[in-house]
Amino acid sequence: MSFVESEERIALRKAVAEFGTKYGHDYFIAKSRAGEKTTELWEEAGKLGYLGVAVPEEYGGGGGGIGDLAAVCEELAAAGCPLLLMVVSPAICATVIARFGTEEQKSKWLPGFADGTLKMAFAITEPDAGSNSHKLKTHVRRDGDDWILKGTKTYISGVDEVDAVLVVAIQATGPVLVVVPTSSEGFTHHQIEMDLVAPEKQFTLFFDDVRLPSDAVVGSPDQGLLQVFAGLNPERIMGASMATGSARLAMAKAVSYAQQRQVWDSPIGAHQGLSHPLAKIHIEIELARLMTQKAAALYDSGRDKESGEAANMAKYAAGEAIAAAVDQAIQTHGGNGLSSEFGLASMLGMSRLSRIAPVSREMVLNFVAQNSLKLPRSY
Repeated sequence: MSFVESEERIALRKAVAEFGTKYGHDYFIAKSRAGEKTTELWEEAGKLGYLGVAVPEEYGGGGGGIGDLAAVCEELAAAGCPLLLMVVSPAICATVIARFGTEEQKSKWLPGFADGTLKMAFAITEPDAGSNSHKLKTHVRRDGDDWILKGTKTYISGVDEVDAVLVVAIQATGPVLVVVPTSSEGFTHHQIEMDLVAPEKQFTLFFDDVRLPSDAVVGSPDQGLLQVFAGLNPERIMGASMATGSARLAMAKAVSYAQQRQVWDSPIGAHQGLSHPLAKIHIEIELARLMTQKAAALYDSGRDKESGEAANMAKYAAGEAIAAAVDQAIQTHGGNGLSSEFGLASMLGMSRLSRIAPVSREMVLNFVAQNSLKLPRSY
């Protein structure tokens, strides 16, 4: 494994960074506060091939890996446009279908993922299950050639702007992943009011005996557990990338202000009370980025077990880094840090969310204690 990215990856980052600045943080926040979607950004990114970099070439994608998609996600976040649906649609859903779907399912769904014309949400969380996936109650059963889906999911992102939802359900032999078009009869959703400043909304989903065709279940019904884990590792890698990109944006704002703001005889960045915390956080961001790249490299090489460990560590490190970066950036700005003009206070919610989702830091620590350190299970 190289600690230096390929020339192609570096060129991709540069191109996406330049593209992201066309829109930027002001555009993203304005859309979020107006209750609008970043449709123009998504569509253009799709046309340029950025959303489909990890889709196999035979289905119209770039043929790259999750590391390439993570680089796109990070650079857009660093430009002020952290697209949450990138973590879900091309990373989780497209990856699962590309890896486990039938040829018919791949031909049906992957070209839309490749050019961004298709969006798909991912639904695993339930009101009474939380982080305990063994308590999932949403179930699916056979009825002739069809499937019948019944249950509830909650805190599912972007359902109002997607074409379908990839639902984790339980059947007699274990979990399966089911593609549910949002137009399906018996499928309803209700928005959860949030104080997050983001264009993507959160929803509770209700499946009331939703009838689905025989090909709604992805691939083989007995591979559901493998499919879930195949989707969760990219989710953590992408979540870490979005967090480190946003952390870079917060740090850029803080450093720029510290260089220009002068209260006594020198810029405030000359004082160690500010320079040392910023230097420390910069180190932490770079360490999180390196672990994220390691997790992606392991996943792309098919080493799922090692990737799971690295992906959890990357997500933990990135969550801590962005929380510290936004907090210190606000502190560096003083009162200006809470003003709309400087665009930092609007980042607080998302920075805090990175320590909770897609998996809490406490569950990451449980995972590391049990699997990396071989300590007794605590839950």
